Amino acid sequence: MNPTELVVNEKLASIEPERKEHGIVMELSPYGVDKKKLGMWMFIVSDACTFAAFLFAYGYMRIGAPVWGTPFGPSSIANGVLMTAILLSSSLTMLAAVRASQADDRSSAKKWLGVTMLLGVIFAALHLREWFKLIGEGWRLFYNPTGGAAQFGATFFSVTGLHLTHVVTGVIALAFVVRGYSQRRYDQSHVETAGLYWHFVDLVWMFVFPLMYLMNAH
Repeated sequence: MNPTELVVNEKLASIEPERKEHGIVMELSPYGVDKKKLGMWMFIVSDACTFAAFLFAYGYMRIGAPVWGTPFGPSSIANGVLMTAILLSSSLTMLAAVRASQADDRSSAKKWLGVTMLLGVIFAALHLREWFKLIGEGWRLFYNPTGGAAQFGATFFSVTGLHLTHVVTGVIALAFVVRGYSQRRYDQSHVETAGLYWHFVDLVWMFVFPLMYLMNAH
């Protein structure tokens, strides 16, 4: 074996096992971060900008409107608090799933991922119930049944709809992670990456709930 081949073989042998996926040697991340996590962090930063733009637009229109809609009574606020508690609980179960995957306890990891998915489904159901209640009271994208600013419906349904879409997408993504993890095609890094997304969605709700619910209570 000549010196060049020896150097190449030594470099290939030094590549981390997780970089060899489906028999293909993957290039190491130049930032020393797992490529899946790096991609997720880049998505989170860009998505945070999207939510910030939506919330800024909402705040701008709310301040500029002489009369703003306040449709949320005690029952709606209680529903929002329950939704918040469920989403925060799902962050804890997601954390438990990540810890279990790091300990290579696949059974516990799958169990906690399943609980997280269930809590996400419950959150989405409660959210849709609130939507149907508002629609039943006559609220529309550009119609305020109380005679106030018509933009309330557009901002509320847009911001909460965007967040709800992220929750539903997260539940679907977790289902794929559970399947791949069960078949041993995925490892702990996939669970950790899914956890980053889920915690981001939970964090966004901590801004959406007070701005869209508590500030519009009567």
